[in-house]
Amino acid sequence: MVNRLSPREAMYYFLDPSGATSHLGALLVFGPDRRSRSGRSSTARGGGAPKSEPVSGPDYPALVSLVENRLQLAPRYRQVVRSVSLGLARPVWVDDPDFDINFHIRRSGLPQPGTMAALADLISRVMSRPLDRSRPLWEMYLIEGLPDGGFAVLTKTHRCLVDDFSGPEISQVICDDGPTVRAFDEDLWMPRHLPGSTALVIGAIAEAVSRPGEFVESMVTGNGVVGTARSMIGSVVRRAGDLIRDVTDAAPDSPLNTPGSSSQIFAVASVPRRGCAKIAEHHGCTVHDVELAIITGVIRRWLLSYDVAATITDTVRVEIPLATRDPGVGRLDDEPGWVDVGAPGFVTDLPVGEDNPTVRLAQVAGLADRYAQSARRVTPGPSPILGDLGMVPFPELSSWAFRSLGNRGYNVPVSLFTAPVPDRYVLGRKVSEIYPVPGLIAGHALAIGVVEYRGRLRFGFIADRGVIGDLPALADYVGEAYDELAGAG
Repeated sequence: MVNRLSPREAMYYFLDPSGATSHLGALLVFGPDRRSRSGRSSTARGGGAPKSEPVSGPDYPALVSLVENRLQLAPRYRQVVRSVSLGLARPVWVDDPDFDINFHIRRSGLPQPGTMAALADLISRVMSRPLDRSRPLWEMYLIEGLPDGGFAVLTKTHRCLVDDFSGPEISQVICDDGPTVRAFDEDLWMPRHLPGSTALVIGAIAEAVSRPGEFVESMVTGNGVVGTARSMIGSVVRRAGDLIRDVTDAAPDSPLNTPGSSSQIFAVASVPRRGCAKIAEHHGCTVHDVELAIITGVIRRWLLSYDVAATITDTVRVEIPLATRDPGVGRLDDEPGWVDVGAPGFVTDLPVGEDNPTVRLAQVAGLADRYAQSARRVTPGPSPILGDLGMVPFPELSSWAFRSLGNRGYNVPVSLFTAPVPDRYVLGRKVSEIYPVPGLIAGHALAIGVVEYRGRLRFGFIADRGVIGDLPALADYVGEAYDELAGAG
């Protein structure tokens, strides 16, 4: 029995434009780990404090062994996607007979002195490259060269691998909740027999016999031969749908929706969570409101610098998780994480045209409270069209379908994680910093993720370099926007 992609997984898989992949990930940063020489404390002459010296990060073989053992918790990471001839059914997951973990886990080094700017530049290059669709759709990088033996781990995963049902992202799999490395039984994995094209077709026909309605829908609106012939009709429908959305509930015009290039750029910033909590308490709002107000200040500053002669728009529309307003939306068994795909959300407006930071914060909170209760603004999360039939209209209509899923336009997707992430460890080494690396969605030039870790709110920005080439400056605005709110009466 084949393991077919779910409708949602297939939707993400066929979302990819030609020559690109829709991927996301995470950045785990490990600071210097200072221990006494030879494992013993040595005292300086005259009774000073014990001397210590930096300990280098885990070696590459140790990381490979860890990931190899933990892949039993994420079996999709050893599988590839195989299409069915003539598009008779959704593709299937099959074991990669030539799986080579050393291809997926790579080692990189930063030029000295190993600054965060150099790290962000390396990540920008990595995230700009598409994943190899002939292999399992993920990569991991051990990045060495941070000061005093510090290092980083970057993960890059296709969106179809990460879902409420598909499994966790690989950065979450390799982490422990304490310095003791969790022991798992040895994973003696062997790839299963690879089904041939004929077997996949027979399987699709067998499913069609049991579900004839789905088979007909696949041939008519799916990725089959007839579906390709219908692409011209689909183009007309797409333009009509875009026109309807423009007239009804479109997002404000913004350079943040300007088509750019395939090159991405990454940057990070952080602010103290305690300071944000004080701001929230003083103004009678939530920390999530403060996060959104900071993002509003950041985008306002960028828009003013983007074209000093232009009149700044009144609002920028963002999509954020509904759980930030209704904690009951999330599952009770969810562990705090830093990768978000497919969560229910809603769209709200950020008043970037407002100059006064106090008024801006009040408007942010008020609009979010209002729109979280609006049926027109709430989106159930990405889900395929004709989900009851298990179908996704791909490939020629996939991009249009994805943009139409929520039936709401927005300028910037923003992931706000609702719970702080407790201390995490990899190979016994504590993770010093965690930053989300959001996925950049077609038609959007910027995506933002915010996670709380070790007492700080950590912002991860990914952008289209052709539109926002000055993303490091935009990330620097985070501190300015925070200071502005902290100093407001």
